[in-house]
Amino acid sequence: MIQLPSDFIAQMTSLLGDHEFDEFQKAIEGERITSIRTNERKVTSEVSNATIVPWCSNGFYLDNRPVFTMDPLFHAGCYYAQEASSMFVEQAVRQHWNEMDEEEPLFLDLCAAPGGKSTLLASLLNGKGWLVCNEVMKSRMGILDENITKWGAPNVTVTNNDPKDFGQMNGLFDLILIDAPCSGEGMFRKDDKAIEDWSLDNVQLCSERQRRIVADVFPALKEGGLLLYSTCTYNAEEDEKNVQWIAEKLGAEILEIKTEAYWNVTTQGAGYHFYPHKTKGEGFFLSILKKNTNESHTKIKAPKQISLASKEVTNTCSNWLKHKDVKFLQEGDRIIAVPSQWLEVVLFFKQKLRVLHNALPMGIVKGKDIIPDEALALSWELDQTKFPTIECTWEQAIQYLKKENIQLEDAPKGIVLFCFNGIPLGFGKNLGNRCNNLYPSEWHIRMNAEKEKYTAVIMR
Repeated sequence: MIQLPSDFIAQMTSLLGDHEFDEFQKAIEGERITSIRTNERKVTSEVSNATIVPWCSNGFYLDNRPVFTMDPLFHAGCYYAQEASSMFVEQAVRQHWNEMDEEEPLFLDLCAAPGGKSTLLASLLNGKGWLVCNEVMKSRMGILDENITKWGAPNVTVTNNDPKDFGQMNGLFDLILIDAPCSGEGMFRKDDKAIEDWSLDNVQLCSERQRRIVADVFPALKEGGLLLYSTCTYNAEEDEKNVQWIAEKLGAEILEIKTEAYWNVTTQGAGYHFYPHKTKGEGFFLSILKKNTNESHTKIKAPKQISLASKEVTNTCSNWLKHKDVKFLQEGDRIIAVPSQWLEVVLFFKQKLRVLHNALPMGIVKGKDIIPDEALALSWELDQTKFPTIECTWEQAIQYLKKENIQLEDAPKGIVLFCFNGIPLGFGKNLGNRCNNLYPSEWHIRMNAEKEKYTAVIMR
């Protein structure tokens, strides 16, 4: 039985009433819910043993929690293990973005790690516009970059900046998502440490920090732009009161999100709550606001000197991509592909922000050769027909993902593309007597590979 703090029990009883609190407590003492969101740019197949998350077009509840590490398609970015309640972001964006009539928007996910909501925004953009995924904590940058890369969207910049750094970019973004650091009440079912760390003082501390974060970044939102504010808490201090503060003090209109009755989403007027005894998922709160204050607009100025790749490098890299209206930047020996229309914006971000990942890393120049990057193998833009393909068994796929060398028979020398069920996993360089594994060392599987633990989540 979960031992809840007495102050939390008093808070929730006041909010829900005695009878409903009993139902709430039973729910958070029950089994964890497992849900995934599929990447429709990579797979359109059915999900096995699953039911649909009703507020998300590609969200699914799984009957059982598989060992995701044993599924090569998980590593290939075919799906993301995301908490179902947080997929409600899709409804907020779909219902209100269409009203703004902006075909090439600029989105910012301010507190992005580990990347669940960022990959959802990337899917909603579907290759249009540009997405900046920011994480202030350096220790969380690696997992964010990995998840963004595996998802495959080429129109993304990953940064490591303080919210104030964006606040200097007046009126630049059409939409800003702030999944604010919070007291974690909605995570009690899955995280014992969240219970240990909870206190009324911490709730107040989080509320004040959330206001500072919003105030610091708010100037970067254009007039008429959308602000999505979310937490994984239930209390009004971090939720409704903060939303009302944003509306009144910073200048914004709270918008409505239409829901279906059977979703059992709860609203108190300023936002939408997901309670685990009502909705199938963890605790979550979301509000969407429209900025109604005037904001000057930052002028994008790119550097005059741009390091473009040579004609030979450009020709080779262009051949690897589906779309050709791309500029290839060369940074030392690294080649980056940027859509021509976004070149100035990407270079502007590189000047103003600490950028970890920009657009589509293509590869590294080594002498007369270009060694393709893992990001290219996993990208939506890869023209898979341009590389010899090695279709792997499950055993070979896991061997590749553990970064072990694989013996190939009758394979051409040079760069080859390893695939599982037709989906790219990454590159290797076949030397004839052996094949060098080019999978990133920091991503490789460390647990023992046991096929009996493998469950095919995506049916192909």
